[in-house]
Amino acid sequence: MIKAGIIGATGYAGGELVRLLTAHPDVEIVWYGSRSYIDKKYYEVYKNMFQIVDAVCLDDNMEELAKQADVIFTATPQGFCASLINEEILSNAKLVDLSADFRIKDVATYEKWYGIGHKAPQYIGEAVYGLCEINREAVKNARLVANPGCYPTCSTLSIYPLLKEGLIDPSTVIIDAKSGTSGAGRGAKVDNLYCEVNENIKAYGVANHRHTPEIEEQLSLAAGEEMLINFTPHLVPMNRGILITAYASLKSTLQPDGTRAFPSYEEVRAAYDKYYDKEKFVRVLDKNVCPETKWVEGSNYVDVNFKIDERTGRVIMMGAMDNLVKGAAGQAVQNMNLMFGLPETKGLELVPMFP
Repeated sequence: MIKAGIIGATGYAGGELVRLLTAHPDVEIVWYGSRSYIDKKYYEVYKNMFQIVDAVCLDDNMEELAKQADVIFTATPQGFCASLINEEILSNAKLVDLSADFRIKDVATYEKWYGIGHKAPQYIGEAVYGLCEINREAVKNARLVANPGCYPTCSTLSIYPLLKEGLIDPSTVIIDAKSGTSGAGRGAKVDNLYCEVNENIKAYGVANHRHTPEIEEQLSLAAGEEMLINFTPHLVPMNRGILITAYASLKSTLQPDGTRAFPSYEEVRAAYDKYYDKEKFVRVLDKNVCPETKWVEGSNYVDVNFKIDERTGRVIMMGAMDNLVKGAAGQAVQNMNLMFGLPETKGLELVPMFP
């Protein structure tokens, strides 16, 4: 059995980790870390765990945890994991960090966008960006995995094949995103109160959302050139789910008669199939079917599709997923499975919930 510890077990992502790992046949949770609820029974925080989890919440002593666990999940605010990580911890346990501390390879970029100094830059180069569909082999050999953000996961997987195949102009990518309120975390914030969110939709983090450099870095790697994007997220009144709608100009080729030809539906579809045909958790939908958050809720699936606008020569790329599963805890478990040589899908073959 893999012994797992969770720091931040009482946040939304941490709670989802507990739900998934409790049902994982090869995992035993040995540490429910929560600074806010030390010595409180875990089921008293999340009553859905009554008669399922009887353990009490512990502190965030990661050095002690590393002596007891094979893998540590840190579902914590930015800066926390970097402030505690050291060689002793990494020599005793593997670590999957759900914060942004090790996602961005350039320290200055991280410090600019997150507004804090990086406490462990020496580990940034070693950390593997844990988007399994792209970095699977590197994850298998990692001792430190940077679990991707929710918006970057959905955005990257929706756009990646067309950049890799050179079918779109990287300089034209625009991403419009929608997320449920659980993406903002469990902390009490006025902007997330029921009366503020209900019957409302709003853009936020316009032109300065912290996931922007993470998305840019991953898309730049796919494109083979530096990219700048417009990324605009919106908050919608639902608990879970992310919907990405991205736009880009298709690259055209000059024909003998002087006209320009754009990639066909079949060519674009072939690009998606090339990268995702054998991927369990990325589902390329049938023609003209648009992804919807309700069809992935509670699962580790990402549904993607596209539509070519022949009138404008652009392609609309779409993706939907559950921000707490594939966007956080599910992807963390997927990474753990790879790190310990388990089948990647173990504990994650969850049928989406409906209604």
